[in-house]
Amino acid sequence: MKDAYLAELKAFDAAATHGSMSAAARKLGLQQPTISLHIRQLEQRFGVELFFRRGRRVELTPFGASLREITRRIFRAEEEAMDLLLSAQNLYHGHLKLCAVGPYNVTPMIKAFSKRWPRVRISVELGDSREVIESVLDYRCDVGVVVHRVNDPRIHSLGFRRQDLIVFAPANHPLAGRQGLSPSDLEGQDFVFREVGSTTRKAFEEFLERNDVRVRCALEMGSREAVREAVAQELGLGVVSDAAYVADARLVQLEIDTQGLSTHAHVICLEERVTAPLVHEFLQVSEELRACREDKAA
Repeated sequence: MKDAYLAELKAFDAAATHGSMSAAARKLGLQQPTISLHIRQLEQRFGVELFFRRGRRVELTPFGASLREITRRIFRAEEEAMDLLLSAQNLYHGHLKLCAVGPYNVTPMIKAFSKRWPRVRISVELGDSREVIESVLDYRCDVGVVVHRVNDPRIHSLGFRRQDLIVFAPANHPLAGRQGLSPSDLEGQDFVFREVGSTTRKAFEEFLERNDVRVRCALEMGSREAVREAVAQELGLGVVSDAAYVADARLVQLEIDTQGLSTHAHVICLEERVTAPLVHEFLQVSEELRACREDKAA
């Protein structure tokens, strides 16, 4: 590949990834006019339009989106080649990009991985399950952590741990402190839920349906932290995984028989990237943590 084409493709890929010329310039260590020039030359040379310009932001055209699928593979392969060469000397120092639905499962993985490979730089993006899966499919993240198995042939999914779900309430709620609660005791209660599409919410709604219990969605919030605060402010009951529950004097867990209600954390990556050096090492660390947890539980 000619050097000029390679520079232009790198500029294009960076702008597509970061959504602006200025952000692409910072990523590549170049001036913004240089990035704009590279992209303009690429468009003019082949008579194509790669971006719609929206003020300072750029948005991929359909043709640009098709090209980016290819450039992502090109430059990820370039990074993986360097990772492999460095691994021969036990000198991993690359950048591992993670995405997760929350910090609770991914942080122990990061701790174990960093002990083994301290030179690797790690960054983490948080989002809902849909955003995490899209980031993995779009090569924006190397590895994702979600709370359900992903049934997509493009995705490799490794089970990590089961997470029991708990129902919690304001400390002064009428159900607080009562023992032997059954699902029917939740009938008609107000709940603060995560957004539609949340794996935790979906699992709980299926639990309610199985038990023929109806509750009212009083409020939808965009994060676990927001749900916890809303419940503390007595806006309703909440549901969260045991891993994500944070003790708070304003809150209590309800002693309710949830009949094994749970989700299951999974580590995901593209099937085609299972053997990529850093991805492979992270999966191996995750498997070791899972095995250690299972041994302790046995």
